[in-house]
Amino acid sequence: MIKVLVADDHSVVRRGLRQILAETHDILVGGEASTVQEVRQLVRDQRWDVIVLDLNMPGGSGIELLTELRKQSPSVRVLVLTVYPEGQYAIRAIRAGAAGFLTKESAPERLIDAVRKIAGGGRYVSAELAETLASLVAGEAQGVPHERLSNREFEIFKMLASGLTVSQAAERLELSVKTVSTHRTRILKKMEMKTNAELTHYGMKNRIVE
Repeated sequence: MIKVLVADDHSVVRRGLRQILAETHDILVGGEASTVQEVRQLVRDQRWDVIVLDLNMPGGSGIELLTELRKQSPSVRVLVLTVYPEGQYAIRAIRAGAAGFLTKESAPERLIDAVRKIAGGGRYVSAELAETLASLVAGEAQGVPHERLSNREFEIFKMLASGLTVSQAAERLELSVKTVSTHRTRILKKMEMKTNAELTHYGMKNRIVE
């Protein structure tokens, strides 16, 4: 039996995922989490085969949580299930430790297939993402500009592209203005841009911000 933890901050989504997985004979939803802290606690307290994880939950960064889980519980396999398009988060999630990536627009059958495959030690990604990953490994592609950013830089990039000032981003992240300003300089350099307006245009064009 594959024991699954469903982690999403929307109760309706959790209920839906539980119902989909309950239709199988070999998958058991053993628990639910709605915050990053709840995921941490449940992983400490119990053994899980697969975590179905939304990247956008209260209490912290989903990407940072993936990195943390990979270090603390390497046997746990994580399937990212998110509203974000592949081009925005998929490669970053895989690099952080996810064993699979699905968008919430995927058919229910794909969720079941994905859970089974990664529980068995495999990976589950779309054909398009697999091709992109293969090209990156072979050195045939450098990836999109925002993939050059570290996880912290990407987090700050999203805030700046959404219209927040450096001071507002610093307050939200509980960092100094100087630290966020330094990150901003690195972000602009890595993405070969000069202004926040360019970041906003890029973010909207690539569906990273609304």
